[in-house]
Amino acid sequence: MDDHLPRPSPTTGLPCRLCSIWHFSDWKLLAKQLKKGFEYGKQRCTAYPRFVVERGLVPHFLEMNLPVLASLKVGHPLVGEKPDAAPPSVDFGPLINSQKVEELHAMMSEAESKGAIPLYKCRLEPDMFLPGQDVSAYMGPCSFLHVPRNCRLYHNEPFGPVDSIVVVDTEEEFVTEMNVSNGALMASIACDEPETARRIASELRAFKVGINAVRSRGDREETFGGIGQSWQGCFVGGTYLVQAVTQGAPGERLFGNFPDYTLLPEKR
Repeated sequence: MDDHLPRPSPTTGLPCRLCSIWHFSDWKLLAKQLKKGFEYGKQRCTAYPRFVVERGLVPHFLEMNLPVLASLKVGHPLVGEKPDAAPPSVDFGPLINSQKVEELHAMMSEAESKGAIPLYKCRLEPDMFLPGQDVSAYMGPCSFLHVPRNCRLYHNEPFGPVDSIVVVDTEEEFVTEMNVSNGALMASIACDEPETARRIASELRAFKVGINAVRSRGDREETFGGIGQSWQGCFVGGTYLVQAVTQGAPGERLFGNFPDYTLLPEKR
């Protein structure tokens, strides 16, 4: 392995998981996808914390989304109501640590102080935890509307159960808000019109775009990386992982996103 070869790098704090909703009507399908996204406390690339929604669809989106948030159960995964009772059904447990919870609360407080509208804030239920249990690493789902542009929650990916909703009127605004981070790892478009969805997808600065489906890292053979500011370094997955960590031919240009060039595989 060549010590001078670029190594795969983690993502930046910019938004790299986005979901957009335009000319859409299958709310039951989207509800299932959004609830599943809360697995592991939204600490995975299949979860979308930023939603860009067509203004006329906002009432329908909230009618679907708020009950999903209210249905989520957060707690200790092995606590039963009685000693011999079966464990409760929880949707997710603690976040990675208490510092992450503090960071998320700071981002939410800043957003609220600057005018963001809190649509939903989950309160932890005592009966979902052991008596006297330290719950500092636990946090329930939260959702905010109209987060100002000068807030960290607008530009930074929370990587936790905190959603933000951006409302747009035109397709141009729609694409602009989806590209606000100048690069996303994953994005998804919820749209009833295949041609419209494909046209919008072609304008997004996202490495992978799903249409009416959650897009994720994929399997081990699928390319994983990003463009813009969402990723710096070699693309990995399958043969690209081998290329990233082994000595190649002199002058070889690796597939990846680097400060001086970006080289994309033909199929991504």
